[in-house]
Amino acid sequence: MPNFQGLPTQIISNEFLSLEFLKDAGPRIVRLSAFGKENLFADIPDSVNTQYGEFLYRGGHRIWLAPESLPRTYVPDNERILVEEISDGVRLIGKTEKGTGISKSINIHLAKDMPRVSLVHTLENNNLWEVELAPWAITLFRLGGIVILPQPIGNVDPHGLLNNRMIALWPYTHVNDPRLVLRDDFILILGNKILPKLKIGYFNSRGWMAYWIDGVLFRKTFDILTDAVYPDGGCNSESYCCDRFVELESLGPLVKLMPGGSITFTETWEIYPKIEVPFLTDEIRELIIQLG
Repeated sequence: MPNFQGLPTQIISNEFLSLEFLKDAGPRIVRLSAFGKENLFADIPDSVNTQYGEFLYRGGHRIWLAPESLPRTYVPDNERILVEEISDGVRLIGKTEKGTGISKSINIHLAKDMPRVSLVHTLENNNLWEVELAPWAITLFRLGGIVILPQPIGNVDPHGLLNNRMIALWPYTHVNDPRLVLRDDFILILGNKILPKLKIGYFNSRGWMAYWIDGVLFRKTFDILTDAVYPDGGCNSESYCCDRFVELESLGPLVKLMPGGSITFTETWEIYPKIEVPFLTDEIRELIIQLG
């Protein structure tokens, strides 16, 4: 029986890729393999203790609540989930969290004839009171690749007098971090095994973000709402990097969920083989070598 960190798993696949998820915890997708490549996701045994118990990072993909706070965001998801078969995949249904009163589920829809997966994340408020939150889909990758964050290009007003982008930086992020490459068209993060940590966020009007590793490009797309309020100063896209893994994080808008109310947030994953990154210049290649 397949397992991940000692927990039983289940696999769904087509001729292009395979996804592996936990059966006794989560909802979590813990492995993604495509085009003969090893697991693209990170495998992280780390944990953090909270007043609700031990939260295990594990790795892979999960759905969280934004904005981030301790202990609300870090409620453990170690209990057995319900796995339901659906026409083109599975539905992973977690139990109501003891600390937040929120239940989480992920519908995994696997395309039959292409390397594409659609994930429908649902957060449901099972409290007797209103809760404000934003859905936050986090995917952890192993190091060695490059994060690609597309930037808005062009004017937002006829005369180019207004700003067209804003960037959020977390307190532990250094603006001169050698892994952080700022360009007009893209922001790149080199997924190298060094410290300190870095995290960057922004409002992504392009609706996609990507990670390139070993000649394979992973791209996630998501809906954007230009008139919505997003967490973290207006971020719908964020990326975090440390010496263990790198993350692609997409966020939905902040909402106030009434008792019994729910919100869904959809990501689509596409994996492309044999991709050479055109902006991997000699300068960036040399920087990757220097960082190790």
